[in-house]
Amino acid sequence: MYKWYKWLVVIIALCGGLLFLQLVSERTATPAIAQRPNALKPIVSYPLKSDRSPALRTLVSRQPVTPTQFTQLPRLFKPAGAYSGTARATGRDPLLHSLSVRTSMPVTLTSFDGVSNSDNVILNIGKPMPPDSEGDIGYDPSTSKKYYVEWVNLSYRIWDVTTTPTLLAGPIAGNAFWTGFGGPCAATNDGDPIVLFDPIAKRWLVSQFSFPNYVSGSSANGPFYQCLAISASADPTGSYYRYVYVNMTQSGVSKLNDYPKFGVWPDGYYMSMNQYNEISLTYYGAGAVAFERDKMLVGDPTARKVYFDLGAVDPNFFGMLPSDLDGATLPPTGSPNYFAEVDAAGNLGPTDALRIWNFHVDWANAANSTFGLSGTPNQTLPVAAFSYLPCVWALSMSCIPQPNTGTKLDSIGDRLMYRLQYRNFGTHETLVTNHTVDAGDFSGHAGIRWYELHKTGGGPWGIYQQATYAPDTDYRWMGSIALDQQGNAALGFSVSSSTTYPSIRYAGRLVTDTLGTLPQGEATLIQGSGSQTGSGTASHRWGDYSMMAVDPADDCTFWYVDEYYAASSQYDWHTRIGSFKFPSCGAGPLPTFTFTPTATSTPIATSTPIATSTSIATPTPNINYLPFISRY
Repeated sequence: MYKWYKWLVVIIALCGGLLFLQLVSERTATPAIAQRPNALKPIVSYPLKSDRSPALRTLVSRQPVTPTQFTQLPRLFKPAGAYSGTARATGRDPLLHSLSVRTSMPVTLTSFDGVSNSDNVILNIGKPMPPDSEGDIGYDPSTSKKYYVEWVNLSYRIWDVTTTPTLLAGPIAGNAFWTGFGGPCAATNDGDPIVLFDPIAKRWLVSQFSFPNYVSGSSANGPFYQCLAISASADPTGSYYRYVYVNMTQSGVSKLNDYPKFGVWPDGYYMSMNQYNEISLTYYGAGAVAFERDKMLVGDPTARKVYFDLGAVDPNFFGMLPSDLDGATLPPTGSPNYFAEVDAAGNLGPTDALRIWNFHVDWANAANSTFGLSGTPNQTLPVAAFSYLPCVWALSMSCIPQPNTGTKLDSIGDRLMYRLQYRNFGTHETLVTNHTVDAGDFSGHAGIRWYELHKTGGGPWGIYQQATYAPDTDYRWMGSIALDQQGNAALGFSVSSSTTYPSIRYAGRLVTDTLGTLPQGEATLIQGSGSQTGSGTASHRWGDYSMMAVDPADDCTFWYVDEYYAASSQYDWHTRIGSFKFPSCGAGPLPTFTFTPTATSTPIATSTPIATSTSIATPTPNINYLPFISRY
């Protein structure tokens, strides 16, 4: 009898212990993680610091760039082994199409010079530096004013473009957004900037990375940071809620967060990045991030960052872009943000393909967030065969010819080009994007492969149309594509050859045109008058990205920014900003979104001065939360 009771007590104790462990597990792990022990876990962290700035217009009239604020990163590639194929020897791209005889592409409505190298590094750094040409168009519904904000590398400018473009601010050093904030965001001005207008909340997002311990020619030496600022109103010269986050894995390794690209989504601000080892600068895998948008819009200091480190999932994932919302209709409720990358079969087989990931963020329990299928794509969409340019296969930047010089320009031909634009047309959802390929009609001829993807109801994404644009002997690259509210497409790009100076053009199609064509012809935003000359690897660098945006006020007018040379020189580049629209556009609905702060958000008081800014200690962590980083 005693032995029977003894074993009963043991069994009850074991069952109780197992029940307790199950309850603990349920509180600290997601169902997906519980079912799949090797599932990719999110890394959740808080900002190291946050505050609300005074109005940007009052911070500085001009904050000059100084060499101590600037990091010149080398051009960073994937490992050489990632390009295991060979360039196409012969044979045209199967989707190469000729330029139509029609030349009905609309002329520019507005065209003016933006940031130039005289605003950046020509006097302070004294060496070539490629412009990261990007900017966005936004408007203030309370004043009916339109603004264009351009941030290129080290400095930015802000225009009122309601009628005639009028400069309101700049050129000002990019880190002026963080004047008085302290730490690396204020002390460094490292570039790879992004400006986006949030059409839902009518706010501006600005961001750049910060590498305060980088030693040129030696090692990067982390930690590495991402600086973000969200405007408190639709006026880009007003006050901003400012944040800084560290890029660090669960094991405490800080990976260099290169080439960060952003997208606006209803439930978050999403960011992709290519990550590198802090010592060797060897590739360390892709990274995907969601920032807690609702809290950032009211300056809540507990706005979280949800980060997936894909280095251990597949080291060949590279060059992702997050989807960025345009248009009057939001994504269906609960829709994930979509990340995409393109890969040649020789890089990540078995076929040339677009890969799509669903990023589901769960702000109620951030540990439940998922990226793809444990980090692998939700969809792999085979595309028509393409080939990288020979220079890409060779890990070379000597790609695009120019007149009167042997210096060739970098094609950035190993990744999708910014943006991955998203629209919801009601009957279907779309994604459009592009990348540079070898057209194959003669040796190393650069053309632009572009894609439009459709998704209907709860179904998967499918390729609706795709084509390669290289209509003559000029080389086209550095593209950016977008759709207006009717589904008409505009593709902006750089163009050059041994007889054509690097220039800025755009082409397009109407939604009623034959699929896989850009038959509306080609227009010139500005004709270049010089080549980029010089010697050494830095002289090959061209812009790392350009930007085609759509005016959120009418959802029809395209705004494009890219670079050109007014005269041949080693580094005296210019940028040009221009707008145009298809005459048929304008009858559809306009965005009427309103923003209501969430009940859980705790805004920073509007009168909070910079001097009261404080570092934010991380609340009690769970299994996925990073410890507080004290090196800020």
